[in-house]
Amino acid sequence: MNASPPALDSADTDISVSSSPAAPVNFLRAVLALGVGGFAIGTGEFVIMGLLPEVAKDIDVSIPQAGHVISAYALGVVIGAPVLAVLAAGWRRRALLIALMAVFAAGNFASAAAPNYLLLNLLRFATGLPHGTYFGVAALVAATLAPPGRRARAVGLVMLGLTGATLVGVPIAAWLGQIFGWRAAFVFVGVIALVAIALLRRDIPDLAAPAGASPWRELGALKRKQVWFTLGIGAIGFGGMFSVFSYIKPTLIEVAGMPMGGVPFVLALFGLGMVTGNLVGSRLADKSLMRTIGGLLVYAALVLAMFTFAAHNVFTAAFNVFLIGTTVAIGPALQIRLMDVAGDAQTLAAALNHSAFNMANALGAWLGGVAIAAGLGWTSTGWVGALLALAGMGVFGWAIASARAEARRPETVTC
Repeated sequence: MNASPPALDSADTDISVSSSPAAPVNFLRAVLALGVGGFAIGTGEFVIMGLLPEVAKDIDVSIPQAGHVISAYALGVVIGAPVLAVLAAGWRRRALLIALMAVFAAGNFASAAAPNYLLLNLLRFATGLPHGTYFGVAALVAATLAPPGRRARAVGLVMLGLTGATLVGVPIAAWLGQIFGWRAAFVFVGVIALVAIALLRRDIPDLAAPAGASPWRELGALKRKQVWFTLGIGAIGFGGMFSVFSYIKPTLIEVAGMPMGGVPFVLALFGLGMVTGNLVGSRLADKSLMRTIGGLLVYAALVLAMFTFAAHNVFTAAFNVFLIGTTVAIGPALQIRLMDVAGDAQTLAAALNHSAFNMANALGAWLGGVAIAAGLGWTSTGWVGALLALAGMGVFGWAIASARAEARRPETVTC
């Protein structure tokens, strides 16, 4: 960060910081407010995956066509993260977070009223635009307010909203969608977003953007090799999780012989794994950032390769899916790494982390599908995932070698 975080009394459960002498801030309430926004976004992103048949029937398209609304949202995330981060570089942080959440809320309410396939896709694209920038700015705010040595844990608490959504928010929204129709799920997400706006306004300090912040300065992040290396680790190394999870339902049914009724239980285990990984990974990152990133890539490769064998039994498959969920532990570590290497272009770099994760989603799902279509079987997604994790490890090693070479290079002195 450009400025070191204020000193805090970590022994006090009512942790407070001060963005200015006259403006004390409750750290835990601030992080909760940020996390509720993440909970809304996570619920809105994932709930549609369980309601595609209902969406397809209502707007009179096939289920694969209805699946395009998922791709439209992901495309919005990938495009919106860098564009909005650059355009809003000079905004005050609280105002920017509220504006982003307002766009997200409006997008969900409008999606609930979409009359046809084309408009629904356009609205889901628009709803995805604030996703990456919200998480990037929220991570920066959380890290700024965090006690010394706890930046990654603060970011992890914000990300807990996203991972917790898979465990709590998505099942509730899906239930509402089943009972009252898929449009009710989007209304539910919109209401959560409105609650987040109220909490953000109440509990987030009115932090200014860094001095001298501008669109041109934010674009300077793209000139830094370590920023690209870190994004590459996420876009490639994290794709393994999606290669398996994208096809988890047919794999559990066809290979493990799991009854249809058992699938939601396994999906809940996956969500529990994500929450666990997020909490543990953020703590490890605070202790040793680079070792955590490297170690988690190796761990992901092992867990994903294990799926190839574990998928043949109901119980081992369920446990392995939980472990695959824990690989999300790398998220807070990569977020902090981007902050460390972005220099004075913090907002863009932090937002791009979520563009990278959505690219990982697309890459992992595509390669997993290629393996299955090639006749390698449902369990081949495990090997695909392991290879992606190892490829991410290769990018990680390249990043370290490049950083060491830069450190050894003598500085050029101009007269």
